[in-house]
Amino acid sequence: MDDLLRIDDRLNPDQRLIRDTVKSFVADRVLPDVGDWFERAVFPARELAPVLGELGLLGMHLSGYGCAGTDATSYGVACRELEAGDSGLRSFVSVQGSLAMFPIWRYGSDEQKQEWLPRMAAGQAIGCFGLTEPDHGSDPSSMRTHAKKDGTDWILNGSKMWITNGSIADVAVVWAQTDEGIRGFVVPTDSPGFSAPEIHKKMSLRASVTSSLYFDDVRLPATAVLPDVVGLKGPLSCLSEARFGILWGVVGAARACLESAVDYAKTRVQFDRPIGAFQLTQEKLAWMYVGTAQASLTAFHLGALKDAGTLEPRQISFGKLANVRAALDIAREARSILGGNGITLEYPVIRHMNNLESVLTYEGTQEIHTLVLGEALTGLAAYR
Repeated sequence: MDDLLRIDDRLNPDQRLIRDTVKSFVADRVLPDVGDWFERAVFPARELAPVLGELGLLGMHLSGYGCAGTDATSYGVACRELEAGDSGLRSFVSVQGSLAMFPIWRYGSDEQKQEWLPRMAAGQAIGCFGLTEPDHGSDPSSMRTHAKKDGTDWILNGSKMWITNGSIADVAVVWAQTDEGIRGFVVPTDSPGFSAPEIHKKMSLRASVTSSLYFDDVRLPATAVLPDVVGLKGPLSCLSEARFGILWGVVGAARACLESAVDYAKTRVQFDRPIGAFQLTQEKLAWMYVGTAQASLTAFHLGALKDAGTLEPRQISFGKLANVRAALDIAREARSILGGNGITLEYPVIRHMNNLESVLTYEGTQEIHTLVLGEALTGLAAYR
């Protein structure tokens, strides 16, 4: 499908190479099987992680420790192409790099960095991020998971929910209440008292591992604490990193749905004509392209701000809110063009549409990002 606005013309040669490399990987290693993964509710993380590491995609926007050290736009482009394959694939890369590796890289000790980051960058170790709890999603300041000092050790108790990679992770970055405020802990998942049962019966993000985390008197040494951050600043900065990848990634999902709808409209014949020749279908396709292009332009603009070091969390909220909403609307419209075929996994549309229902909610719900923008406009916080 033509890039009518020539949006990708703004990519430099290195960014084009990343785009084409990731697109080829998705075409060769993901698209032939992802419908089956979705149907069976599996994700071959251990098989794919080393390949993603070889491609330099894990923690790619970080520097040192085997990380690629790319710019933010390159990371965004990679997320776009990964999510054109499946949101679960992009979620795996996003959680690994932005939620598990980033806090160790940004707030960890030299020992924590040396122990975990090279292996995580290579895909030899998998990480997860424990913030959301069963009763506290949008309000992490009220988390009940807590850590108490016992001599020089810490004793961790509590639970987390909706944790991507949880049951396959080698290490969990867990946020807990302490007498000093909210602290982050680097928790090896083979620690006694740690368990991570997988969450089943999902109708969305089925090609993704989602788990609960439970901590029953998990004893951690003093060296498990992330030393350079106290308070919600830590986990919220990680979420900003991940949301940046999301606002790029959903452009890929939207584009995949649009491309599927265009191809179908040109070949599906009704009343002796391709349905793409009917005005109603062309109007749908035109607005779907407008939405995809606008979301892409938003992603590029925010990428430029991040590369310049001026991107603000409320701007990320704008991108996450606007782009996910646009992608979901495009997926739903594509489903209508495909008719009954739109609900089968022979086409990618229903898979993307179901996945985007989760993306709309995780990393900050639509409502929370709306209120972030409302506060930015009025100076009044509606959720406190």
